[in-house]
Amino acid sequence: MARGLEAATGRRLRLLLDTNALYWSLVEPTRLSARAADALEDEANDVFVSVVSAWEIGVKRAKGKLEMPAALEPMLVEKRFEALALTLAHALLIETLPPHHHDPFDRMLIAQAQAESLVLVTSDREMRRYPIAVLPAV
Repeated sequence: MARGLEAATGRRLRLLLDTNALYWSLVEPTRLSARAADALEDEANDVFVSVVSAWEIGVKRAKGKLEMPAALEPMLVEKRFEALALTLAHALLIETLPPHHHDPFDRMLIAQAQAESLVLVTSDREMRRYPIAVLPAV
């Protein structure tokens, strides 16, 4: 069980998808763990997608490193995923994070999860080293 995660108690979860979890939920849903898939489908939960993930997807698509349908926004609406804006408070939190992880996109997601008290849905084990709640995506 992830730190700070009490899914079994029926509490409403506030989830933040990392970019891989977002991609899998939209394009390859069978790659998600049953727990992650159930949490994303549970209408009682709030599921957030950071603009940082949309930015990362755009960068990777432009470089030819990721194949994904171009219509990301309608896909998010269909899944009832909510956009999470990047704020100055999120950006300023980056400098306080320990240097466990060096990917700037992932560090921003960690900062957002921390600032907003969100459970990060991720397959990245390095992200688990931060003081945030994590739900394993795989």
